[in-house]
Amino acid sequence: MLKLNVNDYDFMTKIRVEGSKVRAFLDYHGLSYEIVEVNPIMRKEIKFSSYRKVPILLANAGSPLQLNDSSVIISAIKTYLISRRNSLEEIVSFYPPLKTLTEKGKEVLEYENKYWLMLDEKETKRVYPVKEVRMEEMKWRKWADDWLVHLISPNVYRTPKEALASFDYIVREGKFGTLEGLFAKYVGAVAMFFVSKRLKKRHNLREDVREDLYEAVNEWVKAVGKHRLFMGGNQPNLADLAVYGVLRVMEGLEAFDDMMAHTKIQPWYQRMEEVIHTTGGAI
Repeated sequence: MLKLNVNDYDFMTKIRVEGSKVRAFLDYHGLSYEIVEVNPIMRKEIKFSSYRKVPILLANAGSPLQLNDSSVIISAIKTYLISRRNSLEEIVSFYPPLKTLTEKGKEVLEYENKYWLMLDEKETKRVYPVKEVRMEEMKWRKWADDWLVHLISPNVYRTPKEALASFDYIVREGKFGTLEGLFAKYVGAVAMFFVSKRLKKRHNLREDVREDLYEAVNEWVKAVGKHRLFMGGNQPNLADLAVYGVLRVMEGLEAFDDMMAHTKIQPWYQRMEEVIHTTGGAI
């Protein structure tokens, strides 16, 4: 008998959001990759790993090298692209996982330095001319992980209609059989509609969660400012790529159209789309 629980549905959303962040980074840098869709029920595609979250990146570094956590993946590969002093395997070892307990007593793995690039003094000055540039990038990468990502589910599952539209996309892109896909689509949409209400309460969101989304993206636009194309200046930095990766998962959905119509994000977002599609191989 097919069984799905709330964690399975939440896993589907996390696949999209966290995977989108990594893909935005890889696309911008012109790095080729193959996407392996993970079935949220069986998860047999990641049974080889003791790390059960997504995304997982297997790098071709002589022998397969596993990288976990989207922000660690991005920081480690960016460090490697800038500084070839160390192998990718050595760089990954600079991001050790630490076991911590959640408020409910559940043991989880965290990476405390995951927003830090492991560069020497000369490399640091080349990438970050002043300390404030580095601190700004780290601050907004963390903001994307700690706040912006939590606005996605409550917005894309805000109403039964929106939840169904979102699951229609998830099922089409995921590894589902015909009956499994129909079950996941309709039951999943209902489940996540109610879960989104719990998430709204957990993260202290307003009655109309669109207002929180609008406020967040306008806060980002204000931080970028009127005199920069991107937070990174003339080219996106890691904060730009993280925010773009998170917001991109809403494309094709009502929440995305509303965001474009009711906030000031569109010019920056369109610049991001253009530069990612035309600037492969940027360092």
